[in-house]
Amino acid sequence: MSYSYPILSYTVFAPLLGMVVLLFMNKEKHNAIRWVSTFFSFVTLILTLIILRDYSWATAEMQFVEMHNWIPAISAQYFMGVDGISVPMLVLTGLLSLVAIVISFNITKRVKEYFAFFLLLECGMMGVFVSLDFFLFYIFWEVMLVPMYFLIGVWGGPRREYAAIKFFLYTLFGSIFMLVAILVLYFTSEPHTLNMLELYKIGPTFSHGLQVFAFAFFFIAFAIKVPVWPFHTWLPDAHVEAPTAISIILAGVLLKMGTYGMLRISWPMLPQGIQYFSVPIAILGIIAIIYGALVSMAQKDLKKLVAYSSVSHMGYCMMALAAYTSVTALAGCMFQMISHGLITGALFLLVGVLYDRAHTREIAAFGGIGKKLPVYTAIMTLFAMASLGLPGMSGFISEFMIFIGSFPSFPIIVGIAVLGVVLTAGYILRMVQRVFLGEFDAAKWGGLTEINLREILAVAPLGVLTIFIGVYPKPLSELIHATLQNIVMLMAR
Repeated sequence: MSYSYPILSYTVFAPLLGMVVLLFMNKEKHNAIRWVSTFFSFVTLILTLIILRDYSWATAEMQFVEMHNWIPAISAQYFMGVDGISVPMLVLTGLLSLVAIVISFNITKRVKEYFAFFLLLECGMMGVFVSLDFFLFYIFWEVMLVPMYFLIGVWGGPRREYAAIKFFLYTLFGSIFMLVAILVLYFTSEPHTLNMLELYKIGPTFSHGLQVFAFAFFFIAFAIKVPVWPFHTWLPDAHVEAPTAISIILAGVLLKMGTYGMLRISWPMLPQGIQYFSVPIAILGIIAIIYGALVSMAQKDLKKLVAYSSVSHMGYCMMALAAYTSVTALAGCMFQMISHGLITGALFLLVGVLYDRAHTREIAAFGGIGKKLPVYTAIMTLFAMASLGLPGMSGFISEFMIFIGSFPSFPIIVGIAVLGVVLTAGYILRMVQRVFLGEFDAAKWGGLTEINLREILAVAPLGVLTIFIGVYPKPLSELIHATLQNIVMLMAR
């Protein structure tokens, strides 16, 4: 469907307009700043839902395309478009950004700067998922770095400066590899181009060595973002020190940019690269699944447990991506990206809710608080069950599809990966038992207050979608199917 107005540009730059409005507001009017930020984030979510409504599911063609010559000297274009893998990521980003802003209402330190940085971050995230020109893609990829650095470094926990610098350096290190790969493709293509769709056509004609080289460099850049073991060490520090809302965005959106970049760029563009590296990537996936689960089991801090569980859950995506010949495996990867964003985003939100009241995340410090906080306990248990892959929840659907799709390619690796499900059940159930069940210490936790309406409203849509996708996965499956079939066809060349 074509529009008389550039809906993708509106979606990307609505948060940026919100940031500009905030800059002209009185910094003392905290409530006005919060509500203006909420309004612009809500508008962005509505625009993503309009794109979802009007997107034609039956085709793999790019839709809502906007293309303008931008910098002719280097063939850079203002080129945006969406397909079946970018539309669900846009909606997820819009939803989680709004949830994160609502949960940020308790921020009292430098409120104007916080929400301005957050809206700039949302602009960058949206831009990554619609860019079809490497120059534009790289700008949005880098734009996210600055606000995220400040959001962790200024509003984070006790070790916030260390965590922010570590996140910044890791991501910048990956960006350098990406830039080299982009330059290699640009100078090798004839005529020189930064257009991703043109490079889909040209990429397979490059020599085997060049494809493998460029693929490896792209992989390092995206693997740091996922994060794939052993590039994962920035993640626990960033998560633990980040404010609750930023942990939601880190887990729900930023990690998915790595797997999205692989599906959008290196996999279809450099087919000989994925054919060459598929087994090592599958091995990295299985290491992440088992390692992440075992380290989660050893955690004493609730937020660190959820952070390391992300390493484990994103390992399933890597295993699915390695099975590049299977549409089912890639569909499982997309389901896992959406599912993990919803579930882990909600878990970080709920950990933050408890921390606001108890001022500790130490698992051993709690016990029996289910008696005091029944509503909170019910909601937390729902997402805990979703995280361990209980049937009827989105986590089960995604992992099941990944196992089925990956098994023909890697039967032994998939057999080992099933252990990850058992280990996940172990650390999740142990956490639920130690925090919510057992003896309640009334003297210590008698003053705890129940989850409030604002927090319930923030987490509710995540719960509804987690159950909806788990019970009725057909709409999401149909949305992504044509695009994934096309990607598998591109990789088969």
